[in-house]
Amino acid sequence: MAGSNGKQKTVRDMILSLALIGVAAAVIYVFVPHDDGEPDVKRVDYRVELLTARRAAAYPVAAPQGLSEEWKPTSVRFSGADSDAWHLGFRTPDGQYVQIEQSTQKPSKFIDTASQGSKETKVTQEIDGATWTRYTGGRYDALVRSDEGATTVVAGTGSFEQLTEMAKALKTA
Repeated sequence: MAGSNGKQKTVRDMILSLALIGVAAAVIYVFVPHDDGEPDVKRVDYRVELLTARRAAAYPVAAPQGLSEEWKPTSVRFSGADSDAWHLGFRTPDGQYVQIEQSTQKPSKFIDTASQGSKETKVTQEIDGATWTRYTGGRYDALVRSDEGATTVVAGTGSFEQLTEMAKALKTA
C-alpha cells in the first residue's frame, strides 16, 4: 500500500500546482493593463501639402471644408511626378475610412486603383451641381467624377452617406 500513497501525493501536488498557476495567471490578467479599444489614430496637418499640390497640379485640387472635428485626417501625399496624384485620407466619426484621390492618370486605371477594384454602377447622383457615379464591389465603395482634366475619387469603407458628405465638403479654393 505504500505505492498508492505516493501516487495520491503526486496527483494532489499536480492539482495544487495547476491551481497555483491559475491564480497567478488571473492576477497577471487583472493587474497588467490591456486596451481592447480601437487604437488612437494620429491626426495629420495637411495644409502645407495642400498648398503645394494646388500650386503644382494641372487641375484644381480638392480638399474638404466644413467637416466636423470628428473627421480626423490621417494621411496626405502629393506626387507631381506621378500624374499629379493627390491623396487625403480621413477616419470618419464612426471609425470608417474615407479618402479623396485625384489624378490626371488614365481614368480606368486610376479609378480601379483608388477604389481598390470597385466596378461602375448605373447609379449617379448630383452633388453641388456635379454628377458623381457610384462604384461598388471592390474593397472600397466610391463616388467618381471626371472634370477639368482630372479624375476625382471619394472612396473608402464608409457608407455612401459618408462618401456623399465628403464629396459635398470638397472645395478647390
